[in-house]
Amino acid sequence: MDEQAPRLNTGERLGRGLGLALLVFGGFFPLVWMLLTSLKNEGELQKFPVQYLPSQPDIANYARVFSEQPFGTFFMNSLIVSLLSTLLCVVVAVPAAYALARLEIRARGLLLTLVVAFSMLPVVSLLVPLFRLMRSANLLNTYPALILPYAALSLPVAVLTLVAFFSAIPRDLESAAMVDGSTRIGAMTRIVLPLSLPGVVTAALLVFVNSWNEFLLALSFNTRLNMRTVSVGVTLYQGEFAFPWPLISAAVVIAVVPIVVLIAIFQKRFVAGLTAGGVKA
Repeated sequence: MDEQAPRLNTGERLGRGLGLALLVFGGFFPLVWMLLTSLKNEGELQKFPVQYLPSQPDIANYARVFSEQPFGTFFMNSLIVSLLSTLLCVVVAVPAAYALARLEIRARGLLLTLVVAFSMLPVVSLLVPLFRLMRSANLLNTYPALILPYAALSLPVAVLTLVAFFSAIPRDLESAAMVDGSTRIGAMTRIVLPLSLPGVVTAALLVFVNSWNEFLLALSFNTRLNMRTVSVGVTLYQGEFAFPWPLISAAVVIAVVPIVVLIAIFQKRFVAGLTAGGVKA
C-alpha cells in the first residue's frame, strides 16, 4: 500500500512557502543585482543611499563590452572549447560507465573509488604537470590545450552520473534484445542509451557548465588575447586603479546567457537526471 504524505496545516504550508521563496530569492538575487548594475552608469552606482533600480536604464554598457575588448572572440572561444569538451567527455564516459555498471569486473569497487578520488582533486594541484605536458606537446594557445584537460577533469563526474542510470535499468531488457540477435553494443545503443537520456543530458550539462566557468587553466594555458575565453575576458575590463562595475556586470550578464538558455531548454531532463541519479547512486 502506498504511503500518503502527511497533510500540512496552514502554518506549516506558510512556513514551507516562505522557505521556498527565500531560497529562490537568495539564488536569483546575485544575478538580478548584476543585471540592474549593468543598466546603470558610474554616477548612479556611487549614489548613497543605494539606489536599487536604475532611474534611466541604459544598455550602453553592453555596447562597450564588445567595443573595448574582443568579447565576441572570447565568447566563441568558450563556446568551441565547452562544446568539444562536452562531446569528448560524453563519448568516453558512456562506454566507461556502461562497462562499470554492466560488465563483471573484479576491481569495479577499486575503479569507482579511484574515480571518486580523482574527481576530488583540486585543479590547482594539476596545473604545473598539465602546463609542462601542454608545452612539451606544443599545444599552448590552442583549443586542445583546454579541451583535453576539461574533458579529462569532468570525466569522473560524468561517469559517476551515468553509472547510477545504467545500473538502474533492468538487465532483462538487454538480455531479450541479445536473444533476438542484437549485439551487446547494439543493445546498449538501442535499449540502454534511450532509457538513460536524462542521465546523459545531465552529465553533458555538468561538463559544459564546468568547462564554461573554468578560469585557472584558461588563464595559464591560453595567454594570447585572441585565444582568451569568457571567464578570463571578463577580468580584462578592470584597470589598474579602476573597477568599472557596470561594464563588468554587463560582461558577466552576457557570459551567463548560454548557461541560462541551456538550463531553460533542458530543465525537465536536468532535474529528472539530478533527482534520479541522487536516489539511485
